[in-house]
Amino acid sequence: MKVELMHDVCQGHARCQERCPEVFGTDEVEGKCVILQPDVPPELEHKARLAVKNCPEGALVITSG
Repeated sequence: MKVELMHDVCQGHARCQERCPEVFGTDEVEGKCVILQPDVPPELEHKARLAVKNCPEGALVITSG
């Protein structure tokens, strides 16, 4: 599973980072999401899916990979 970010849609709520800090972080300059592991390890897929679902702007997308 892969995760992609639409950076221009992200508003920096950091809900993704709260739910799955192993995959999502925060840019120190803009305060927006950064993806730390675009190729999500199998053991983190459930947490990453929850994080994607909790993005209020829908800035994160799960892709197969």
